[in-house]
Amino acid sequence: MKKRVLLGALALSGVFGSATVWAQDSFKIGLILPMTGPFASTGKQIEAAARLYMAQNGTSVAGKKVELIVKDDTAAPDVTKRLAQELVVNDKVQVLAGFGLTPLALSTAPIATQSKTPLVVMAAATSSITQASPYIVRTSYTVPQAAVAMGDWAPRNGIKKAVTLVTDFGPGIDAEKFFKDRFLFNGGQVLDTLRVPLRNPDFAPFLQKVRDLKPEALYVFVPSGAGTALMKQFVERGLDKAGIRIIGTGDVTDDDILNGMGDVALGVVTSHHYSASHDSALNKKFVDAFQKANNGMRPNFMAVGGYDGMRVIYEALRSTKGQGGGDALLAAMKGQIFESPRGPMFIDAQTRDAVHNIYIRKVERVNGQLYNTEFESLKDVKDPGKNR
Repeated sequence: MKKRVLLGALALSGVFGSATVWAQDSFKIGLILPMTGPFASTGKQIEAAARLYMAQNGTSVAGKKVELIVKDDTAAPDVTKRLAQELVVNDKVQVLAGFGLTPLALSTAPIATQSKTPLVVMAAATSSITQASPYIVRTSYTVPQAAVAMGDWAPRNGIKKAVTLVTDFGPGIDAEKFFKDRFLFNGGQVLDTLRVPLRNPDFAPFLQKVRDLKPEALYVFVPSGAGTALMKQFVERGLDKAGIRIIGTGDVTDDDILNGMGDVALGVVTSHHYSASHDSALNKKFVDAFQKANNGMRPNFMAVGGYDGMRVIYEALRSTKGQGGGDALLAAMKGQIFESPRGPMFIDAQTRDAVHNIYIRKVERVNGQLYNTEFESLKDVKDPGKNR
């Protein structure tokens, strides 16, 4: 049995080794995203942003024709892993990218390591992801970056008693831990910590418990796209009438779905790295171009992760003059400093995470539409999860 396992490992190594041979005139990016199922909005936002970047910056870099190969993993980790292997072995992609949820990125980390293929995480936000492979670079954000900011803001602004309600998987657990630790450090009291299943969540029984506990605020983390259901049940259970405020990471008031939430979202305060209303010339240009290219769809933080991810890949290819393999590309991705639609950012050369501003925002109605309006800014926030 040991001999068979060893032979299998050698065979796999040989296959991946041959996969690193570059095609002469093309550069292929394998974009793996949930394009169908409950997390399809994430895939649609990232693909749209990637295609917008290519439309604006051309499909030829350093003499290489850039090809984007999009695959739908339906948010199933075993499918993600299989698709990644096929893209590396059969399609000979030079970069893997996308990854809408933490389990999807983690499932693919060994393939990135074995094949020495840079893996650009454009969405998944659990702190530990970049530690799963030395070839992972992240252009999204980490939940602790946002959670710690809210753990500071809330007690400074009259919130002393809170309950946390998070989705029960990596980033949700990060949100709970880092908010709770900072909130307690600042003199707050956490009355309970509640976790909701990732698949087919029913918030109602958890929200009823929150109402019974009577906190001043409910701190929330849910994946992109799930905020509408939470807000609806928040109102149905009468928590708004009970005077309980919602605070959380920006996922809950996702730009993509914010207008559909209605007045219940007004006044909700969140901490996050991107808002479609971010006041910069670059962001205004980005939002306008994105909406024109996508029938008026508003870009959200997933879109900016995809857009910046393409920028990091393009610049790495340009830096290596189109000649580098995986290690050279990875080295060229580390330390990139640039202006993003989210604001100034860079890729930390040690952790390979995005370092950027975190904004405190409030949902307001602007010209008849709901937006996350930024009113405080924390500069160059690194991932607190790497500093423990």
